Amino acid sequence: MSVTSEPVREPHALAAKRDERRAAGVACAAHALHDGYSSLIYIMLPIWQKEFGLGYAELGLLRGLFSGTMASFQIPSGLIAERVGTAPMLALGTALAGTGYCLAGASAGFGLLVVALFVGGLGASVQHPLASSLMARAFAGPRSMKALGTYNFAGDIGKMTLPAADSLLLVAMSWRPALALLGGLGLLAAVAIFVLTPRYGAETPSHAAQQHAAGSAAPRHRFAFPVLLSIGMLDSATRMGFLLFLPFVLTAKGASVPVVGFALTLVFTGGAVGKLVCAFLGARIGAIPTVWLTEGATAVGIAALLPLGLAGALVLLPFIGIALNGTSSVLYGSVPDLVRPERRARAFSVFYTGTIGSDAVAPAIYGVAGDAFGVPSALIGIAAIVLLTLPLSLVLRPALAPRLR
Repeated sequence: MSVTSEPVREPHALAAKRDERRAAGVACAAHALHDGYSSLIYIMLPIWQKEFGLGYAELGLLRGLFSGTMASFQIPSGLIAERVGTAPMLALGTALAGTGYCLAGASAGFGLLVVALFVGGLGASVQHPLASSLMARAFAGPRSMKALGTYNFAGDIGKMTLPAADSLLLVAMSWRPALALLGGLGLLAAVAIFVLTPRYGAETPSHAAQQHAAGSAAPRHRFAFPVLLSIGMLDSATRMGFLLFLPFVLTAKGASVPVVGFALTLVFTGGAVGKLVCAFLGARIGAIPTVWLTEGATAVGIAALLPLGLAGALVLLPFIGIALNGTSSVLYGSVPDLVRPERRARAFSVFYTGTIGSDAVAPAIYGVAGDAFGVPSALIGIAAIVLLTLPLSLVLRPALAPRLR
């Protein structure tokens, strides 16, 4: 009996491993490409200003149009993907994002740039909910947090590499063919995504067994996902508020413009490391303890930054970056535990929409606080507000308890 059953099990195991590798490759590559496209705008804004004589209001509109369109269409993208499938929707979105940059390269003025960035933002809206859902589906159960942390880290790689590639291309050619080449990369990636993305049908017995707790626990903890979303929004607001005031804090300590740029690089580098490390830490010790560790360290780090001299601040910044960004991987990795498997894409789209919306609103609110009370007081307020995530996280303990066993 055991001899005849072995050949049946082995191909299934090999197929499952192959699908895991494909899902990870597609999701991480899509995240890197789409986040790279989002960051690429910052390289192009000064060029477009000079080329078309744009004012700062018009430049702000272009940046806001891309991010606003991306945020606005994430929930519709998740809903449509539930009907048509992940592979065609993710491929279509990637093709649209690439087409947006091809159109930008052909722009003759502000009007076509608006159209181009709207198309690019529309395409970018599919990536976060669908690629996250794909990773959670492929790496079901306790492995999902590590997998989503790796996926989260891949986005930061894209933010660094694609603008760098554009800068190198601009040395050899004008900005129009450079954008056309990078946009064409999205079209090629769309074909690869459509071909390589695993087509998951109904839940297999092994996957269903791994996810039984998540599917059956959802009705008992109906408020768990909104609480997780609230924590995510507070965490995102803290990150944006800190980055808003950091250059002014460093300038007051005597930092020059290049030193401020170096300091921001230290924060972003620490953040990329934190996204990966904290996902593995969360999978090992649990989501709630990791949130307490990272959010507590964020509050302490922000408060400790104020009295330090410039040299001490530069030493501290990478560690603040680890804590500041590390929480996000734990939060994203907890989404699959709080929703039914068939609603993952929808849940991720709501979660990303909420956190990106918080990114957009927080700087304006904290900016008002900075004008009213001064930068140091505003930063202390940010450090205090992030501590609100700690009691909120305790509400999630019953829902996330299976991960801690």
